[in-house]
Amino acid sequence: MLTSIKKITTSFLAKVLVVIIILPFLFWGMGDVFRGGNQNILATIDSEKISAQGFSQYVNRLNLSKQQRENLATSSLLEEILSDYIGKKIIALEIVSQGINLSKKSLREIITTDKTFLRNGKFSRVEYEKFLLESGISAPIFEQNIAEQEKKRQLLTFLSEGLILPESVIKKEFENENQIKTIQYLNLDKLYKNVEIKEEDIKKTYEKNKNLFKQEFKKINYVELLPNNLTGQKEYNEIYFKKIDEIENAILDGNKTNDFVKMFNLTLITIDDTNRLRKNKSGKDITKINDVLFSKIFSPVNVNEPELININNKYYLSVVSKIEEIDRTLDDKEIKEAILSQLKIKNIIESNTNIVKKMAKGDFKKKQFDEFGKNNNLEIKRIVLKDVKDETVFTNDIIIEIFKINDGGMELVTNSMLSKNYIIFSEKTEKLPFDENIKDYKKYKSKAKLNLASQIYGTFDKAINNKYNVEINQKVLSRIKNTL
Repeated sequence: MLTSIKKITTSFLAKVLVVIIILPFLFWGMGDVFRGGNQNILATIDSEKISAQGFSQYVNRLNLSKQQRENLATSSLLEEILSDYIGKKIIALEIVSQGINLSKKSLREIITTDKTFLRNGKFSRVEYEKFLLESGISAPIFEQNIAEQEKKRQLLTFLSEGLILPESVIKKEFENENQIKTIQYLNLDKLYKNVEIKEEDIKKTYEKNKNLFKQEFKKINYVELLPNNLTGQKEYNEIYFKKIDEIENAILDGNKTNDFVKMFNLTLITIDDTNRLRKNKSGKDITKINDVLFSKIFSPVNVNEPELININNKYYLSVVSKIEEIDRTLDDKEIKEAILSQLKIKNIIESNTNIVKKMAKGDFKKKQFDEFGKNNNLEIKRIVLKDVKDETVFTNDIIIEIFKINDGGMELVTNSMLSKNYIIFSEKTEKLPFDENIKDYKKYKSKAKLNLASQIYGTFDKAINNKYNVEINQKVLSRIKNTL
């Protein structure tokens, strides 16, 4: 939310660069809103102060990758995180401003009717306490989180309640999914599939981004924290969960893995030199650990900093004791295929963009549609679409876009992964009868209301950004970028 705040703190131009993923290069500049001031205050929202320490703690909880942390000083990532952080603060202020509150009675009703805490259809204090113990969270903090989420829900409900929808708006929503449409289309996938990528382009891309093609191998140690180790008993009781809390607090206080090994006589399991695919340097699979646990244990980016991991109420102590980076070359099949794939995506983006630009200028009409098919050996096909659910040729999301095209109109339609690309010419549309007695009338009314509410939220977004005066201390922000 709060998109206009993002415009205050950062502006960027994203360019496509072909590597394993499409990397954005962000160019940003600061406005007059960034000012000097108190070295401990990062930002103010009217009289509300945001401390550097509080924001730093928030960033640390986001579990950024090693590369993201290394690039904080040179990218605009921290500005985007700050924008989101400020947005949440403003929502909290607006909740207070609108007088939205939650009584203790209402909070109690929310908790006591939650299915998680029911036993035989009634609220169970035992189930509630058990949930808190297993989650490692205190009742006051849990109830505060519930209250905050409920107040946010009430704010959004307040903005959308009372909407009186014109029948024409509901009808439009109905027609987006219900019509009989005759179209002509060109399937561009055959054209894109046959594009040849030169070996020199693959090599050039690799050399340009050589520093990004690295593989991490980590040495990891872990142990499951069983009751008999921590308490000398077999049961997962309150004493056990208190020990878990003590371990978590000790980790925050800086205790190391060996401290816990000595304290509880733990025997660590060691996995030497594994990559994210659970293969060692020889390419041999590592099978003695399940996928979920491995993912959690492998993810930390800092060496010799213990982690407490909870998986389905089983607790593990883990640590990454060594990280080694090895360059990957074009002899690596995975690297070459990834570059080849992204070069093909780049070609699709450039080709699609060129066609769309011609359509926007009026230089790609039915005549050009026919010529494009002939020149590229693509068959012009005709189909009658009778239902948004008829996925004989097109997927549901593409049909919905096709139904939006006016007769005589031309559009280039793709799916989100650019794996399906079509030029569509709408030949004829037959509208189906509509009134409040049609099947699923309530469904289309709800969709129309949701779309209208989204527009209202956008207006509200701008309004509250004009309402609150946001100032950011550039010196403090720079200091945080260089110390995190």
